Amino acid sequence: MAKHEHVRVAVIGSGFGGLGAAVRLRREGITDFVVLERADSVGGTWRDNSYPGCACDVPSHLYSFSFAPNPDWPRTFSGQRHIRAYLEHVTDTFGIRPHLRLNHEVVRMEWDAEALRWEIETSEGSFSAEVVVSATGPLSDPKIPDIPGIADFPGKVFHSARWDHDYDLTGKRVAMIGTGASAIQIVPAIQPRVGKLTLFQRTPPWVMRRMDRAISGPERWLHRALPVTGTLRRGLLWGIRELQVGAFTKHPNELGLIEKLAKANIAKAVKDPVLRAKLTPSYRIGCKRILLSSTYYPAIAQPNVDVVASGLREVRGSTVVAADGTETEVDAIIFGTGFHVTDMPIAERVVGAEGKTLAESWKGGMEALRGATAAGFPNFMTVIGPNTGLGNSSMILMIESQLNYMADYLRQLDVLGGRAALAVRPSAVGAWNRKVQARMERTVWKAGGCESWYLDANGRNTTLWPGTTGEFRRETRQVDLSEYEVIRAPKPVKAVKAVETAAVETAAAKSRTASRKKEAAK
Repeated sequence: MAKHEHVRVAVIGSGFGGLGAAVRLRREGITDFVVLERADSVGGTWRDNSYPGCACDVPSHLYSFSFAPNPDWPRTFSGQRHIRAYLEHVTDTFGIRPHLRLNHEVVRMEWDAEALRWEIETSEGSFSAEVVVSATGPLSDPKIPDIPGIADFPGKVFHSARWDHDYDLTGKRVAMIGTGASAIQIVPAIQPRVGKLTLFQRTPPWVMRRMDRAISGPERWLHRALPVTGTLRRGLLWGIRELQVGAFTKHPNELGLIEKLAKANIAKAVKDPVLRAKLTPSYRIGCKRILLSSTYYPAIAQPNVDVVASGLREVRGSTVVAADGTETEVDAIIFGTGFHVTDMPIAERVVGAEGKTLAESWKGGMEALRGATAAGFPNFMTVIGPNTGLGNSSMILMIESQLNYMADYLRQLDVLGGRAALAVRPSAVGAWNRKVQARMERTVWKAGGCESWYLDANGRNTTLWPGTTGEFRRETRQVDLSEYEVIRAPKPVKAVKAVETAAVETAAAKSRTASRKKEAAK
């Protein structure tokens, strides 16, 4: 028989969100939980993205858990290898390994209204859980456009998040599709090796210099000897980014100076005026994520690189054809086309109280109270849910805020006692979403004149948080029970029948007693 395991909490995913949830559960004294992970190791997006040049664009001391500082970061902006090693360290340090269920891909989750629990089917067995915390993250499922003819391409095709390390790019003619955060790291990393690199650019990004450097031995020693210095460093990095938020969310015109610096960055590295024009965006800086690289523009200016200012339209044999008609012969196609962010595949596998999937519920756009709970899905929480993303700071700050909310959610269930669940009221979700979207209208992401992956199919920004991380932490400090309906488990049918039978028998007994009294009175 297939194995079945019942737990109090099931966490889905083992990236920063999932591991953070697991650590927080243990710190709250909850050990009856599992972490369901579809891969064979932890790490999330930092496991999946191992492409050449992969690194974080948030400073290392800010891109780590506050409860697990790392005094030994090797660089101010650390690479994928060191971030993944950090997550493995967190897993071991906080005793998470016994809770891991690796190679367990969630196939379906369904709410059982009678038992008040989630029934979970995975690729390696079934589980049931009183509470589910979904931490699959928005950067987990690669998005590859449906390009006519791609299936018949005779060369190599892969996505940046599924890098084929066995394929040697040396001397090859390579097409790089996309100019997002991954592409600007891949291009300078592979440019010296490939024979010819053709970059397909629908929209140029704004790119600032990345002030990356090795962290010296004395610095690391100081952070180990005096941990408060690492805390102060983190606080300074956080404070600077909090001060920037107003320009993104309220006063986009204040970003003009940053735009001039970005243009100067292009002019310094790219001397060809035609190429420089191709690389200069026409939208307000910040509308798309500002990218950081000191090597992107110098690599593009090399003679073995061509920039096609158009997206990929079709593939004819080994020829790639751009939307503007440009044709190029290539040996390999690399997609740096992002992820399913506003249409996360996990939502298709979650079936709520009304028999609808989360994807169906979110058909008009993702929305969840405080980015955590969706109407119609009791005892189900999302980490890095709708409108919790950031455009200028560390997502770890948002994750930790949501973990505060998760912890209080579980405390409230404890206080309620018995078999109970919390179902967020649709009115609370609606009110929260209207407030968020109203604030979004003033932001550079909405008014900056670009189309970005922040926007869903309806043109709504359901990805980013239009405020500071400090404000979000205050909003998620505790659960407001007035925003939820408390659901109690229905009485078992047998118990109900027993009560009804007892009531009938009691009524009959009273009737007989009354009759005897009447007879005696006569």
